Amino acid sequence: MSDALNELGQHIELKRADCVIAWDVTHGELNVDVAPSNIAGFVEFLKTDNTCKFSSLVDITAVDYPDRPKRFDVVYHFLSMYQNHRIRLRVSIREDEMVPSITSVHPSANWFEREVFDMFGILFSGHPDLRRILTDYGFRGYPLRKDFPTTGYTEVRYDEEKKRVVYEPVSLVQEYRQFDFMSPWEGAQYVLPGDEKQDAKA
Repeated sequence: MSDALNELGQHIELKRADCVIAWDVTHGELNVDVAPSNIAGFVEFLKTDNTCKFSSLVDITAVDYPDRPKRFDVVYHFLSMYQNHRIRLRVSIREDEMVPSITSVHPSANWFEREVFDMFGILFSGHPDLRRILTDYGFRGYPLRKDFPTTGYTEVRYDEEKKRVVYEPVSLVQEYRQFDFMSPWEGAQYVLPGDEKQDAKA
């Protein structure tokens, strides 16, 4: 399988050297790093080229690397049912960069791109309806960014007096925010049944 994937990687690099930054086969999977500006044309090539035929878009997601200048990797997974191959594309972008939408090539990318926008705040240029899909309309922030607080910014609860759902700033008392990560057995003074017999012998 790895020989076939290596041949496929070489074929793709040869045909689309303008798009491919780097490629490798890791754990039996072909990974290709692609320039953001060329992603839509490259995906169309993968779909129509007779050697590739990656006609099924499986998923679009992202990974956050806050310490990198190019903070995000947008990751695409495709399947070729004709060749029985999978491919992963990675597009590295800065926080202020936009990625061209691939909805014109794969209409199913619509909701995937909306989810990536909702969770990471990554913008897709040319998307027909780029708005939040999982969080509420007034939601602040992007939950899958590494700098998003685990408590969030807003607390949602049902108010009995107002008879409706209310949104309030999160207010946790400080003791709930401190974690010592100790094992339950460390530093604890346990008295187990029968220990008093040992004291009586002494």
